[in-house]
Amino acid sequence: MSGREIRIGLLWHSAAAGNLGVGALTLGNLISARSVATDLGLTPRFTIIQPVTDVPDQKRLADDVEVFDITGRSMVTPSRYLALLRRLDCILDIGAGDSFADIYGPKRFAYLLYTKEAAYACGVPLLFSPQTIGPFTREPYRALAGHAMRRAFAVIARDPESYAAVRRISPKARVIQSIDVAFRLPYEVPARPTSGTVEVGVNISGLLYNGGYSGGNEFGLQIDYPQLMRSFIRKIGERPGVRVHLICHVNSNKMPVDDDGRVADTLAAEFPGVVRAPTFENPSDAKSYIAGLDFLVAGRMHACIAAYSAGVPVVPIAYSRKFSGLFGGVLGYPHQVPVSGLSTDEALNFLLAKFDARSELAKDVVAGQAVVQAGLEAYDAELRRLFRSVLAGRGQGIGA
Repeated sequence: MSGREIRIGLLWHSAAAGNLGVGALTLGNLISARSVATDLGLTPRFTIIQPVTDVPDQKRLADDVEVFDITGRSMVTPSRYLALLRRLDCILDIGAGDSFADIYGPKRFAYLLYTKEAAYACGVPLLFSPQTIGPFTREPYRALAGHAMRRAFAVIARDPESYAAVRRISPKARVIQSIDVAFRLPYEVPARPTSGTVEVGVNISGLLYNGGYSGGNEFGLQIDYPQLMRSFIRKIGERPGVRVHLICHVNSNKMPVDDDGRVADTLAAEFPGVVRAPTFENPSDAKSYIAGLDFLVAGRMHACIAAYSAGVPVVPIAYSRKFSGLFGGVLGYPHQVPVSGLSTDEALNFLLAKFDARSELAKDVVAGQAVVQAGLEAYDAELRRLFRSVLAGRGQGIGA
């Protein structure tokens, strides 16, 4: 194996996710790591270490990318996960974006923790790629999470609230403020019709529509989300020259409660004049479609990021702090429906007012692009530091 090759594990990423947000994270991190490695004169080889997906027959992402499925058996079998770790030079762990927390239950936390600790035990440097950290509200989660972050090469927070959580839980960890790597997702701007129609996207979240995983409004939304979406589709569809598009960003056969497509089909039948966007094969296809819109209301964060990074005015339904942390804390973008503080009728009026003010939202989106670029450059600097450390460990310098 060439001394100028670097073998990078992409932990808790996915090559074939029905959740296009996780796919956007994977592609964005591939772009980031490949670019930095190439600039350093290195040839990267990637292994995506992913949970088993219910999306079959996905195309190979690239010739330099392999895939390893995480299962309980593969993690404890010495010839599987541990053997893979010993072949890697470093690991970029993105935690599926927001899974390094105690809100998803002990099983998921145990999986995320074990995969990290096994890497440390094998002597493989692990960097937390930009992600939401926490919440960690109780023990032993806080202590275990703090220990794992303290042993990391660095922890990259994608919002100020996550940064503060790392400083609080693991004060000796090296923590850097960055931004979501999905801002790097490539896309194409579609041709626009000459009719002058105003194209309005509504990204329906199956998870919010069904009241969360438990069905009991576990996110604590004050609004009635199904009623809000129905009312907005009806009201905005009554405007002359407006066409509504229903956009899905998560498709799940295993977990119908999390599936956007089923809800979109229901609403398309209820509102025959709307366009039910196709089920997208990959995140870039979804972003390219969103780039052709004039305005988007979205319940999925990476649909919001797709719009923002494509210059489309967007109003997130900010059901968790990952929204408020990114759009409010990092980007200073106040155009969000919050978890609480608005009734359903007030939220509807808010959305309609933001649609009318979409040119002002567009200016705010443009103003935030410099912040996005600075955040991505901060992450690149840590990747460069990590890759140089790998080469230094081999006794090789970087350069000509």
